[in-house]
Amino acid sequence: MGYDIERFVGYVNEGLLCSICRDVLEDPLQAPCEHAFCTACIHGWLVHHSNCPEDRQVIDVSLLRPLYRYMKNDLNRLQLHCRNRDYGCEMVCSLESIDRHERECEYSQIPCSNAGCTVQIERRNLDGHLAVCEFRSRECPNGCGYTILSAEDTQHNCVAELRTELELLRSEMICRVEEAKHEMESRLDSQRRHMVQKESILQNEIEELKSQMSRMMSDVRSLMAAERQHRQELEQAELEKREL
Repeated sequence: MGYDIERFVGYVNEGLLCSICRDVLEDPLQAPCEHAFCTACIHGWLVHHSNCPEDRQVIDVSLLRPLYRYMKNDLNRLQLHCRNRDYGCEMVCSLESIDRHERECEYSQIPCSNAGCTVQIERRNLDGHLAVCEFRSRECPNGCGYTILSAEDTQHNCVAELRTELELLRSEMICRVEEAKHEMESRLDSQRRHMVQKESILQNEIEELKSQMSRMMSDVRSLMAAERQHRQELEQAELEKREL
């Protein structure tokens, strides 16, 4: 939907009106036939139709384009009243800047920021409302440190609240201790498995060294036996030599 033409000051060119809602163009798009529409209006129209609502020429969403620059400039220069005029705002500004003004307008109806409060109030009166709102929060005057709603003043019990907080802290502490315990056990299990694995590897290496040592001792004994045999043969040969 477009901007209500009754809000505008002075004459509005026919070419700046939406061909569907007949209000001043809002977020405009233009068809190849040069008829212009509000984006929301033409998208809604093309859900059920496939032609221009003005001259019935076939159009598609993919054929829609932004408004010509000169038309966009003419549109942005139009002057209009703030939508909060009925509430007392007398601001008149260009269409290009109206959204920025209305976001900050002191006469805008905004919701109370207190949780649970459904009051809609003018922005300029918000501070006064917050000071008396029954859903406003404040710190307990008895010194327990809790933030309470004015509506809960009669139900607030410092001792009960502190006891509840203490129980929550105790439960949280128990949970953290259990988490730390599980984490420590997990780390110990991981280290234990690592140590067992290392021990197994070292044990295998020791067995391999023992096996190598055994083979070396066997080789040494064989060499010593061969050496004795060789010495005996030399001695025998020496005796035979002397006899000859």
